[in-house]
Amino acid sequence: MPNDNTFSLTLSKEEMQKYGYKIIDLIATHFENLNSEKLVSLANRKQMDALLQQPIPNEPCEPDKVLKDVIENVLSNIDLLTHPKFYSFVPSPSNFISAMADSIASGFNIFSGGWSTSPAAAELEIVVINWLLEMFNFPIVEGGGILTSGGSMANLTALTTARRIKCKADYSKAIIYLSDQAHSSNIKAIRVLGFNERQVRIIPTDMEFKISLNKLKNAIAKDKLEGFEPFCIIASAGTTNTGSVDSLPEIAAICSKENLWMHVDAAFGGAAILSKDGNTILKGIEKADSLTVDPHKWFFQPYEIGCLLVKDHKWLSQTFSEKPVYLKDIEGNDSEINFYDHGIELTRGFRALKFYMSLKTFGLDAFKKAIQSGIDLAENVEELLRKSPMWEVISPATLAVINFRLNPIKYNLPEKELDTVNQFISKQIINTRSAVLVTTVLQNQVVLRMCLINPRTTMDDIKSTLDLCEKIAEDYFENI
Repeated sequence: MPNDNTFSLTLSKEEMQKYGYKIIDLIATHFENLNSEKLVSLANRKQMDALLQQPIPNEPCEPDKVLKDVIENVLSNIDLLTHPKFYSFVPSPSNFISAMADSIASGFNIFSGGWSTSPAAAELEIVVINWLLEMFNFPIVEGGGILTSGGSMANLTALTTARRIKCKADYSKAIIYLSDQAHSSNIKAIRVLGFNERQVRIIPTDMEFKISLNKLKNAIAKDKLEGFEPFCIIASAGTTNTGSVDSLPEIAAICSKENLWMHVDAAFGGAAILSKDGNTILKGIEKADSLTVDPHKWFFQPYEIGCLLVKDHKWLSQTFSEKPVYLKDIEGNDSEINFYDHGIELTRGFRALKFYMSLKTFGLDAFKKAIQSGIDLAENVEELLRKSPMWEVISPATLAVINFRLNPIKYNLPEKELDTVNQFISKQIINTRSAVLVTTVLQNQVVLRMCLINPRTTMDDIKSTLDLCEKIAEDYFENI
């Protein structure tokens, strides 16, 4: 590093190689030793402030010293969502090839907004989008899409498009429908788009946590009688809570009859279409007008990469295209896609590269096997729990998600006590830093939830976690 007062943001080739090899070794060792690493940080804000808050550095510091600080103080205080015992939320089990692809994209600082600046980057995004269109049986020629930062941005982009195409400029009477199990990002998107609460219908779900079709039909009919203008139904394909999939063919029929936009939020569950079971469960998904899927979930990509697919690529440009004078010289011809015209972002990183390189490297069959393994594992866990006198299954295994609670037959506990002990188990498990197992609420019951999409997770991991849960429960009962 230079020690004089000249302005420099460069290293020599030898310095870059030496530094880069250290980081590669760090990442490779992380993947190799993942099972034995502490997977959760319990640090609070006060501790983090004490550890990391510092004045702006005016003077340079040796790269190795900065890296050492990051390893010791940053990487030791994060949750490892790739760990085989991270069961909560929707884990993100990444892969090394994609991580290296991100390094290439960052190292070359590739702008993936317009064709003229990076035609190969734009073309690879088209390739990846076409692969996904094919997977979901969307039309390849007319269809299209865009890679986003994640499912939240994909849902926002979808609903913006739906509003533009269906409502034009006036959406004051527009009504949108979704279930009480729909992902919160949809509510955020609706709020960002300026809809008020009177324009949103939260439809209750049935005993399988699917949107009630009868209640949906009734709500649409009532709104029409009252002079409102229904325009969109958001269907869920793999809810976060239970993995449930709404009745997609029936919802498609309602949308067709009522001339409504059908958006399917398959951010979590969409990848299951590559499995035999998932392909059946997701029947009807190809009827959607727009579809959100998140490759940084069950397609095993590192953050950030989400995706929106649409039946007609022109819908996106009709919604988002702007022609400022400073972009006039790089518009290109009609066949050259400027992805800044297909979504909200002008500045876009090269998200397609990691998906492209990992799919080319491992092959689609490897992804199919990994996805099916998560579905099979959850079903095996359900069978294990049902055979135990300690556990009760609340929501059966669906798309690798299962909900259950400790309910020992020998204690015959009241509901309030069951809620307390299951919440206690979750808290204590996390405190051990050996697993992350959090609760959710289903049918007014506090339950433990596992999302088992990580192909590194084994039945032995599950059994050891359940054994620890039972030990924590026994200690709890002994002290009350």
